Amino acid sequence: MTDSQDALNKKLDRLIEAVSRLAPPPVPETDLGVADCFVWQADPGYLEPVRKVNRVDIGLIRGVDRVRDILLDNTERFASGFAANNVLLWGARGMGKSSLVKAVHAKVNASDKLDLALKLIEIHREDIDTLPKLMGLLKAAPYRFILFCDDLSFDHDDTSYKSLKAALEGGVEGRPANVIFYATSNRRHLLPRDMIDNERSTAINPSEAVEEKVSLSDRFGLWLGFHKCSQDEYLDMIDGYVRYHGLAIDPDTLRAEALEWATTRGSRSGRVAWQFTQDLAGRLGKPLKD
Repeated sequence: MTDSQDALNKKLDRLIEAVSRLAPPPVPETDLGVADCFVWQADPGYLEPVRKVNRVDIGLIRGVDRVRDILLDNTERFASGFAANNVLLWGARGMGKSSLVKAVHAKVNASDKLDLALKLIEIHREDIDTLPKLMGLLKAAPYRFILFCDDLSFDHDDTSYKSLKAALEGGVEGRPANVIFYATSNRRHLLPRDMIDNERSTAINPSEAVEEKVSLSDRFGLWLGFHKCSQDEYLDMIDGYVRYHGLAIDPDTLRAEALEWATTRGSRSGRVAWQFTQDLAGRLGKPLKD
């Protein structure tokens, strides 16, 4: 009888172990005090802290002085508890849109005016439809949050933009007072031009169809445009990087090599300037500052 009971117990233990493996893992606890930056993990639904943020000093972002000042002012007002707008940073690629968001966040937190640090939460484009769930987690927290989505855009037959519209300014409950949304995109209206044109040509009431698509951008109170930089601005970016990282090189040689680099890339931008700086530091055998 004892042998039969032991065999039965072993089978039950194996069954319990197998069922346990089928159960989803427990959702990790989120401690908002351990970091200033987080990444939203929509499944299973928690905020993963970022110990080391990939960003540059705000003083190294050149050629966008006007939009930099506007974004900094908007962010400072929000962090201090005053009214502020959702922001769409749109325009030329590589001109520092996402870098500026992260740099402004660091600049605001470096101030001694805040009682609690401003939190930056990155949400991935494919998780936009989970925004209501994320906002539900944040609305009762004592902190203020910037929700940041990099390279936001929507393709054909993608209806998740409607979730974003409702989360930003729609719905019965509305956006929590301690949450603001910043997004970067190459498109001012976040939707392909041919998608908007198709809606206009095939709809029974074309103007209403276009209004539906364009109204997403209207949820952003601030539109900050980034445009291609001039040659002088490009060289100024490189000069700033070279001085900051202590790279010793003859100015004339630096100028010639920087212009050749831009020519081979076919463009001038902050990203191209940074890539040249990395190449230069490697050739000089010099490490870059963190």
